Amino acid sequence: MRGAPVDRALAVRPADAAWLVDRSVLDRLGKELDDDGEGYTRIFVANFITCLPGRIERLRLALTTGDLEAAVDAVLSLKTSSQMVGAERLAVLVMDLEAEMRGEASRSYLMALPKLAAAFLGPIALCGSKTVHILDQWARAGSVTLR
Repeated sequence: MRGAPVDRALAVRPADAAWLVDRSVLDRLGKELDDDGEGYTRIFVANFITCLPGRIERLRLALTTGDLEAAVDAVLSLKTSSQMVGAERLAVLVMDLEAEMRGEASRSYLMALPKLAAAFLGPIALCGSKTVHILDQWARAGSVTLR
């Protein structure tokens, strides 16, 4: 019996999984949530997966419309949520965007933010998809119970 088709764009080698998601962060989260088999960590990760497309869309909308206040809020939300589940590579990409936004804030952000959208949204979306793919695989394998 054959498995589901693999989307080559989302195919992630095991070595790359560690580069994208830091399991120690998930383990620590499980301990902080006192997750004794209750599934809190799994629920937290599922919520991250569910909310990620909306967070990226909110960031896209804020950047492409030149809304600096909304862009700052969206970038901080995406950065923090990524860090909380160990999505290290995604967090780094978002922090790079945040640094660029800070540099552009003193200039005409109405023109700068759409340029940042063009430069950063593709890599952020792809990394987000790969991160979700890894987290989803771990959840299906039962390895996101973490304890």
